[in-house]
Amino acid sequence: MKYINSSVTGFKGMKIPYTMHGRTDCAKDLVIFFPGSNYTVNSPIFHFLGEMIFKQSVHILEVNFPYKDEFYDDLSQEDLYKAVITDAKTVIDKVLESHSYENYIFIGKSIGTIAMSSELNRKIFKRAKGVWLTPLINRTEILNVISETSNKGLCILGDKDKIYSEKRWGIIEKNQHITARLIPNANHRLEDDKDFYKSFDILKSIITDIEDFLLREVISNE
Repeated sequence: MKYINSSVTGFKGMKIPYTMHGRTDCAKDLVIFFPGSNYTVNSPIFHFLGEMIFKQSVHILEVNFPYKDEFYDDLSQEDLYKAVITDAKTVIDKVLESHSYENYIFIGKSIGTIAMSSELNRKIFKRAKGVWLTPLINRTEILNVISETSNKGLCILGDKDKIYSEKRWGIIEKNQHITARLIPNANHRLEDDKDFYKSFDILKSIITDIEDFLLREVISNE
């Protein structure tokens, strides 16, 4: 396998593109990217993660949510969240029709964590690991999944993110299966609004933390 670009029919008949890529035709591990609506798979964190993960004998599935399309402008917030769940599941089901894996790793950002929280309820993903980037912990259902899950995970949020709540973050920190990292002065993009160069330092530290988590918990190095 090198690259597979395809699409499925998602919520309300919209076309949902996805990309599969990997160095080998067969792999034990599948990493699934669930990007944000304004933070695509071409954004810094996902770009560098893709470069890092591609060096392993791993397959990467990128769900390319098209939520900047004007079609979604008229959807209510709840319908948009339904779309995220429906579209992610439809893409994953399509891929698993022709591929099978031993290990699954979810990496989601913002609205993509809605899809993550839903997919973790499926039997096939009962041992999946998760990397939660700026999860929408202002939504009770997502907070409950992260704080109660027995799936090992890494959760990263900035203390300047409007979603951040000291009380809710404290609930997440109590879950022994989750490594919680709160980044000082980081916004929802996990960048520093006031210091361009510190944003690079934040990016490097996030990539390092995720790499350590994946190599420690999941990725087969055979």
